[in-house]
Formats: sequence, C-alpha cells, structure tokens
Amino acid sequence: MISALRARPRLNLALLAILLALLPFIAGELIGQSGVRMLDFALLYVLLALGLNLVVGYAGLLDLGYIAFYALGAYFYAWLASPHFGLHLPFWMILPMGTLFAAAFGLLLGAPTLRLRGDYLAIVTLGFGEIIRIFMNNLNAPVNITNGPQGMDLIDPIQIAGVGFTGTHELFGLTLPATYLYYYLFLALTLVAILVAYRLQDSRIGRAWSALREDEVAATAMGINTRNLKLLAFAMGATFGGLAGGLFAAFQGFISPESFNLMESILILCMIVLGGMGHIPGVIVGAVLLTILPEALRYLGDLQRATLGEVIVDTANLRMLIFGLALVLMMLYRPAGLWPSRQRQRELTAKGEVAIHEQESLADVQR
Repeated sequence: MISALRARPRLNLALLAILLALLPFIAGELIGQSGVRMLDFALLYVLLALGLNLVVGYAGLLDLGYIAFYALGAYFYAWLASPHFGLHLPFWMILPMGTLFAAAFGLLLGAPTLRLRGDYLAIVTLGFGEIIRIFMNNLNAPVNITNGPQGMDLIDPIQIAGVGFTGTHELFGLTLPATYLYYYLFLALTLVAILVAYRLQDSRIGRAWSALREDEVAATAMGINTRNLKLLAFAMGATFGGLAGGLFAAFQGFISPESFNLMESILILCMIVLGGMGHIPGVIVGAVLLTILPEALRYLGDLQRATLGEVIVDTANLRMLIFGLALVLMMLYRPAGLWPSRQRQRELTAKGEVAIHEQESLADVQR
C-alpha cells in the first residue's frame, strides 16, 4: 500500500488535499471548537517557522528576536482596523502593507548586524525583539499609540466579499463557524508561503544563502554579495512574520505585548530545530507538533485525577517538564530533527574523509 502511494505522487497530493479540507470537521467532531482553533494557531506557527527558517535554516543567521516582526504585523493591523485610531481599512489592503512594514524593520535590524556572527548576532537580535516588546508596552504616553499593557481590542475581523469571519455561515448545506473560515484562509496563505519558500530554496538566491550558511568567507571569495543576501534574508523572514501577525490580530480580535515575549521566539526556533533545520517538510512537522503537544499536555491534570484521584503535580509545571524532556531526548537521539534533509543527515552520520567532504559541501540536497 505504501509503495503504491509513493509511486503515485498525484494520488498522494489528492489524498492530502482531501485530508486538509476535512481536517477542521474532523477536529470539530472529536474535540470541538477548541480543536479547530488549535489548527488555526498551528497554521500561524507554520507561517512563522517558514519565515524564521529562511533566516536560520537557509542563511545560517541565528535570530532570537523574530517574534518582533510578528508583533509589528499584529499592531499594524490593529492600528488600521480598530477604533483606536478610528480607521477601518479592508484586510486586503492592510495585510500587504503590514508585511512591507515588517520587512522594512527586517532591513533595519539587518543593516547594523552585517558584521556580526554566531552568538553576537543572537544577542543583538534578542535585544531587538525585547526593545520592540518594551516599546509596545510603553507607547501609551504622551501619545497613546499602542495602548500600553492593556493591549488593543475590538479589532475588525477579516471580511471577504461581504462575508465577515464572525458567527456561523451556511455554505452548500454545511454550517461553517468563523474558526473554519479562518482555517481555510490560513491554509491558503500557508500553501502560498510554502510555494514561495520552495522557489527561494531552488533559486540562485537559495543556493547563495546555502553557501553563506556553510562558509561566509568562502562565499565572499566566490563573488557572492553577502551583505545583500543577509539583508534579503532578514527582510524575507520579516515578511512572513508580519503576515502571520496581521492574521493573528484579526483572528484574536485583541493583542497585547505579552503575546510577543522572548519565549515565543525560542518556541519558533525550537520548531525549526525539532523538525529539521533548512528542510521545509521538517519545519512544518516541527511547527505542528510544538503547537499541538503543549495543548495536549493540558489534559495531564484530568489524567492524574482519573488515575490517582487527585492532582499530585501541578499541571503547568508537569507540562513544561515533559515538554523540555521531549526536546532534550530529541536532541540526543535525533540531532538532525524529525525530518532532516539528506545532506544534513549525511553530515551528522558520515565518518572519516566522507565527513570532511560533507561538511565542506555548499549545496543542501533536499528531499
């Protein structure tokens, strides 16, 4: 059966398309609306992980402040689609503008970090992310721009062709709550982002990013403009983050600085490392798993009551303990990630002269 599926890629795509189309109905029947919301957030994190993968996985630039672009996209949407400034522009205008706004800040971050590498770059980007969060937390005086720690609410939901993503809607005899509509919109934009990521990976820019990641000095000696490549990586990654931020603001209807803390950046980085850095299918798997796993672990309290009669260990602490232990075990036994590229696997398992040859390779063979 498996060999037959592998021999028919079109059949695989058709089955996958059917599964993705039915997934919210399946989750709604098994778990309820909370399950569909979990799927919506999983798609948002896939967008974020794909964007950070351009910076970390492709170009090899360790960015610990990526969540700042997510925040900028969310606040930009809230400024132009809420009563805060009295503006209620349509989402199809705000989302492209928000992505460009985040991309501009990506260039702003990239410009002063061109000479930095490794730990130094990580520290600077971490500081940038914290600066953005602190600004959002304090820009409520003397002019109220972000409403400070109270956050911004009453954000307009997305509306397409006169259909607002609120309440429930009837389509071909099916009842579609707003969470279902958001799922299909997020899925469509995620598929576009995956296509863009694949096109970048197979382009001259993607190969140049791979060379930059492997050895910046060698890439420069080969005539590659590393300055422009770094700026492009930061800008493209920020674009994905800004897009996800705008969708998040419309979906939640409320944003606050607490939604964009350092742990969110760490979580997105963990998604890339867990799934397989630089490998798009692996990144998607890592993002979905690390979105669903923490939510699934919330039921540990109910499990303790059912088996032990009472909660012995606080659920929140137990969740983080199991979550951290799973990450440690992954790094010990699957250091390349759950679904790494073939090149990455060879680099970690090769020995002797083969290992030297693989580590010196500039091309990242995919799939």
